[in-house]
Amino acid sequence: MTAHFLRSTLVGAFEVHIQTLKTGKGLTNIIAELAQEGITKVTTHAIFGVNGPSPSDPIQLSLPPTSRYARHIPIYSHPSNPPPAKPLRDTWKFKGHVQLVEDTETLLKNEPDSPTRTSRSTIGGGGLEWAAWFEFKDEEDNITSRHEKPGLKISWFPTVTMSIEFKAPIPPLSPRHANRTVGLYSTGRFMGNPQAKHDAYVEVWTAPCNLGEGMPVEGWRDEQVCLAIATQMALMVPMEVNAKQGKGASKL
Repeated sequence: MTAHFLRSTLVGAFEVHIQTLKTGKGLTNIIAELAQEGITKVTTHAIFGVNGPSPSDPIQLSLPPTSRYARHIPIYSHPSNPPPAKPLRDTWKFKGHVQLVEDTETLLKNEPDSPTRTSRSTIGGGGLEWAAWFEFKDEEDNITSRHEKPGLKISWFPTVTMSIEFKAPIPPLSPRHANRTVGLYSTGRFMGNPQAKHDAYVEVWTAPCNLGEGMPVEGWRDEQVCLAIATQMALMVPMEVNAKQGKGASKL
C-alpha cells in the first residue's frame, strides 16, 4: 500500500472514493481517495493478495530463515531481560497502553565516536539507526487485535508519502513467538530542504517472547520473521501549525 498525503486534513466531514483498477488471479489493485469539501487530501493505491505460497506460482522461490542470504532480525538484545522501559512522549496519546524498550547496542552506533560515523575515506555508510521491543501492556491485547482504545485523542504526523508492504502473516502465539510484542528497526539516511525533508525505513519483526518473560534459546533469531516494512518521506513542521488548523476548522 502506498499513500500520498497531498494536503492537511481538517476536523470535519470527509468522503472516501474507492475505485477497483484491476482484479486478477493473484493480486487486486484498488485506489482510494480521501476528500474534504471537494478537495482530495490523501490518495492511496493498495494491492491485495494472499500473503503466502500460491498454487499458480510455477517458481515457488523464497529464502528460508536459515539461508545464509536471509535477513535476520536486526535487534541485538533479547526481550526476556530488558532494561527499563523508555518514558513515552505525551503526544503518544496511547502511551498508557504500551511500553517500549530501546536496543542499547543499536543506539551506540549513533554516537559521534562510533566506528559507523563517516569520514573522508568512508564509502557509503552514514545515517542513523534505531531499534526497540514494542509491547501492548494489557494482557488481553495481542498484535492481531482489531479494536480501538476509547478516549484517545488524535496525534499528527506530517507524512508526505508512505509505502507499506506486509511480508508475512502474523504467527499465532507459541513458545517461539510472542502475542503482544514486536521488534522495531528503523534507519534514516538523508535530511535537507525544504522543511527538513527526511526519509525513514522501518521493519516490524516478530518477538520470541513478551518483555520480561522466557529466556534466550539457541537459534531464536532463525525463527523470527519480518511482518512488514515501510518507507516514508516526511517533513518537520511545528505542532502548533496543526493545532492552529484544527482550531480554525472547528469554527466552520
